[in-house]
Amino acid sequence: MAQIGTFTRSEDGSFVGTIRTLNINIKATIKPAAKENERAPDYRVTANGVELGAAWSKAAKDSGAEYLSLKLDDPSFTAPVYASLVQGDNGEHKLIWSR
Repeated sequence: MAQIGTFTRSEDGSFVGTIRTLNINIKATIKPAAKENERAPDYRVTANGVELGAAWSKAAKDSGAEYLSLKLDDPSFTAPVYASLVQGDNGEHKLIWSR
């Protein structure tokens, strides 16, 4: 698992940070979204005013630790990117990529 981003949580519940890979380096925001149904995402991910993905609130089975499960996609990607936003030390949140 590789860290591809770092975010900080704002008072309004959104996360602001940067996503960095070999091909992208963008500032992004993960904002709470109004749920239209029970399967709808809890958050929307945007960069430069364009929706880049969605996130769902989850809890780890063993520890109960809360995290966000993200799906990022863009026409420039060969496939969607799945990642988890987990709380790290010192209040930052780490975006961890997985396949």
